[in-house]
Amino acid sequence: MAKEAVAAKGPSDERWFDVIVYLIAAMIIMLVLYPLLFVVSASFSDPARVLSGEVWLLPKGANLEAYNNILHNEQIWIGYRNSILYTVVGTLINIMMTLLAAYPLSRPDLPGRKGLMLIITLTMFFSGGLIPSYLLVKSLGMVDTMWALIIPGAISTYNLIVMRTYFQSSIPWELQEAAHIDGCSNWRLLISIILPLSKPILAVMVLFYAVGHWNAFFNALIYIRSERLYPLQLILREILMISQSAGVDGGNVGMEEKILLSESIKYAVIIVSSLPVLIMYPFVQRHFVKGVMIGSIKG
Repeated sequence: MAKEAVAAKGPSDERWFDVIVYLIAAMIIMLVLYPLLFVVSASFSDPARVLSGEVWLLPKGANLEAYNNILHNEQIWIGYRNSILYTVVGTLINIMMTLLAAYPLSRPDLPGRKGLMLIITLTMFFSGGLIPSYLLVKSLGMVDTMWALIIPGAISTYNLIVMRTYFQSSIPWELQEAAHIDGCSNWRLLISIILPLSKPILAVMVLFYAVGHWNAFFNALIYIRSERLYPLQLILREILMISQSAGVDGGNVGMEEKILLSESIKYAVIIVSSLPVLIMYPFVQRHFVKGVMIGSIKG
């Protein structure tokens, strides 16, 4: 009788649990999607109606002037070009450096690898600080160059640990020993065996590093002086600052026009700047969860 009571109660409890989970998931989806939908709607709406708070979900007063301004704004396209260049070059260097550091640290025959990992891990919690970092970059002659945005962050400690853990847990050491017995050198082993088996983690690392480079603006704010080298995110920041400063003097007719112009461009630039990441993500999404779980569970 007790077993029958538990069996009768179990499915009902599971259904209620599923209902609660779905409700919570729906609320989270709404909280995440609404800002995105609002930005999309605002980019296609009349900026005056956006400022007046009339736009909530759907566009009001369809207006493509914002995208027209972007297409004819040379500075935005320069920033777009710079961001693409920094992202591509930076991600290639990140992947190469992380791979060359993670693979040796994953091998059990590397002397002192535990001590090296301890030293590397400490950099996740302690750093020299902003001023010493700036002085170092300046002494290397990288201020106001693209390398100031790439070289200081050539290796992420977290990504290094995730990639090293993948090599340890997903590529059998016996396979590598067998390759050595057959006369395979370390470089041949890395290129012919390790890399073909590491496509999932490489895809995850490309996503992590590329998104980081694409969204970065703080280093550019510190190290870049020439506007021709500004990344897109820094230009977007300036647009936001112009919008805020223009709002201080709302009584001026010229300022009101500037407010509307900056407001219309602001949301459109957010959409344009997000497109590359949105386009890239579906191609690596199937590897994303696997790569993150490997680093978080077994790291």
